[in-house]
Amino acid sequence: MSTHDPLVHIQHLLESKSTAKQITYKNLLLAFDQLKKESKRIADELQKRAHPGDEDVTVYFKEINEHEFHVKLAGDLLVFVLHTNVVTLDGENPVMQDPYILQNEVNRYFGQIMIYNFMADSLKFNRVNDPGYLLARVLLNHENRFLVEGEGQLGVDYAGISKGPVTDANLNNIVKLSLTIAIEIDLMAPPFPQVRFITLHQKMEKTQELGAGQKIGFRMSFQDNLKG
Repeated sequence: MSTHDPLVHIQHLLESKSTAKQITYKNLLLAFDQLKKESKRIADELQKRAHPGDEDVTVYFKEINEHEFHVKLAGDLLVFVLHTNVVTLDGENPVMQDPYILQNEVNRYFGQIMIYNFMADSLKFNRVNDPGYLLARVLLNHENRFLVEGEGQLGVDYAGISKGPVTDANLNNIVKLSLTIAIEIDLMAPPFPQVRFITLHQKMEKTQELGAGQKIGFRMSFQDNLKG
């Protein structure tokens, strides 16, 4: 019979792994609050600067609750969501081979902030079947070191684990890049054969959904992921 006391191992996990996860979550709350402030600041600045030719082209910030806020940019709606679970990445992810991650097991636990892109009309008309697309996932650990998995420049500028703690400037830039990507990628109408036939239920209940588009760039990457 082994003389090893399981309580010793449990004690070690509580003092290392569990403590790191709690610190990570507290850091995530602070980062999300700052991301919220940067988003509002950017939305307010755009409202002052931009003078579109149509009054319905609007920009606004809206706080939903402690874990969610929205930024509307013309026809796009960016939804920022804080996930309460602390996670680790798959072993195949290149980040997991970074020397910083390998030097201490607890460095590999991350809190998550997700940035989704919806069409603003999807919420306005309650089109519940319209898709939203993940623009970026911001991952942050117990030492406030971070990385971003995302579309376009977001996935390039912040692809690896940062050399230092996340800064307000980093968060400001993440918001700006997210807004840029959302507004640059256009909608593409579904192929004609897909919309040739409708049911009476669709006509009566879901008229607003008919012909709804999809983001070109997201549609392509989404389909590639399905094939993989």
